[in-house]
Amino acid sequence: MKNTLGDLNLHLFAQLERLGDEDLKGDALLAEIGRAKTITGVASQIIAGGQLVLKAQLAYEDAIDADKKLPPMLLAGGD
Repeated sequence: MKNTLGDLNLHLFAQLERLGDEDLKGDALLAEIGRAKTITGVASQIIAGGQLVLKAQLAYEDAIDADKKLPPMLLAGGD
């Protein structure tokens, strides 16, 4: 997979820097605010998905039955 949570973190900080640009005004500022809201919405969904995968992995590791398999959609790689 090409994109990681580290990449997401870099994108979020880059967005924060763009929002902090004091030369950004008017329509350009409004457009950047809209972009930031969209990015944070998508980022929240990515993070929630990562949390679900982590919870599933922890539950899998705690399972008594060593032969138990996770549903494919909960595997980190989707395999």
